[in-house]
Amino acid sequence: MTRIYVDADACPVKGEAEKVATRHRVPCLLVCNGGLRPSENPFVEMVFVPDGPDEADKWIAERAGSGDVVVTADIPLAAKAVEAGARVLRHDGEVYTRANIGNALAMRDLMYDLRAADPFRQGGGKSFTKADRSRFLDALERAVQGAKRDRT
Repeated sequence: MTRIYVDADACPVKGEAEKVATRHRVPCLLVCNGGLRPSENPFVEMVFVPDGPDEADKWIAERAGSGDVVVTADIPLAAKAVEAGARVLRHDGEVYTRANIGNALAMRDLMYDLRAADPFRQGGGKSFTKADRSRFLDALERAVQGAKRDRT
């Protein structure tokens, strides 16, 4: 069965993921270190992992595969999920594939190096918009439809 795995700590589109999961009647697993209210939706499962760096990422990476959808802003997790055959997207609707995940990892590493070289470097992130939310909803709908086809 197709599953939607959401790296839920600080994820702004948990509600949208829940709506799509309900529409398609597929499980949506919100994986986090805690601090989220449980959902009463029968298609949503809260998964609480131990505190620690990347524990939610590790949990998702160990389970997601072909026929699943992973929602994350974490590039290394995205790379692992893509390698495992899952469909992967960011909360702004950007889709990660085998064709673009290498560039995303390289850009992440470059930005890390730039920040390390200039400790006074500020900002760089853009705000989350209604258009991002709309793109995400459309991308998730397409990803779930494709993941369901992957399972058959």
